[in-house]
Amino acid sequence: MRRLLIDPKHAAYAAGYRDALIYARTDLNDNLAALRGEVDELRGVFRDVVAMLREQADQDVVALRRQLELALIRLIRRDPATPLH
Repeated sequence: MRRLLIDPKHAAYAAGYRDALIYARTDLNDNLAALRGEVDELRGVFRDVVAMLREQADQDVVALRRQLELALIRLIRRDPATPLH
């Protein structure tokens, strides 16, 4: 890699520019790490919500099956002479 030659009058400007780039890279890395942490947290919340919804869905299916069984039992026990409506 070739070394860039800078006029001594502009050395302070170049050093300031370099320092600004280093600061920007560090700041971006910090922000990226924070965002990754938030994404991980949101993934955990999402997993919890999906698990809760699945559990609720399973409970709903059990309840609906029980209601269906009761309705079928009532139909079986009904007097055929009585109209359905």
